[in-house]
Amino acid sequence: MIDTHSHLFDPSFENDLETCIQNCMVHNVKKIILVGFSHKTNELAYDYSQKYKVFYPTAGLHPSEATKNYSKDVCILKEFLKRHRVYAIGECGLDYHYGKDNELEQKKLFEEQIQLAIELDLPLIVHMRDATKDTFDLLSKYKGQVRGVMHCFSGSLEMAKEFIKLGFYISLGGPVTFKNAKESKKIAAELDIDKLLIETDCPYLAPVPKRGERNESSYVVYVLDEIAKLRQIDKDELEIILERNTENLFKLEA
Repeated sequence: MIDTHSHLFDPSFENDLETCIQNCMVHNVKKIILVGFSHKTNELAYDYSQKYKVFYPTAGLHPSEATKNYSKDVCILKEFLKRHRVYAIGECGLDYHYGKDNELEQKKLFEEQIQLAIELDLPLIVHMRDATKDTFDLLSKYKGQVRGVMHCFSGSLEMAKEFIKLGFYISLGGPVTFKNAKESKKIAAELDIDKLLIETDCPYLAPVPKRGERNESSYVVYVLDEIAKLRQIDKDELEIILERNTENLFKLEA
């Protein structure tokens, strides 16, 4: 298995990171996309990947990083990417959950990273929260040029299909295991299986039966199990398909 979205550099893992990595090996989670979202975490993701072969780093600027100095931040990101090998741009995107005070800056920061992903021929890892229309409209401008994944997707099946048309995979995490996650379960059951990915987004959004606890990458097994149950497919078969999807998008080395 591959956890396509992890933040194992989070301070909550500083005392047991090695144990978490060992848990992954026990559960056959052999590769982890370690996702940066700020200048500091981009550095951490890369540094961790140099120490542990299981990690594949990304670099990006989350919408919470969007300020009036977004141009300077993009320049810093570009300089980082000149010196460091990463597997995706992101996570980046739009998040209006706490308001739209920096809506303009978010859009500009996101679009700069879309263009950067195209320039470097890298996939995008897209964060979208309460901003479906604006996210879709921005990505639509680059249809045929951009590819990537809608991380921890929480929209409708219909919108998932629209994002697929733009060149994106749909990634499901812990929420698909929640009893009231009807739309996520519908996506898991009905979406084109060749466009699905799985993730944890750890340390957040732990799946059932670990809900409420700190999430970790080995818990991606619960996401796999739930999707296999919903699709009525053998878990081993599903694992092979999801691994292939992930390899196709991120072009991971063995």
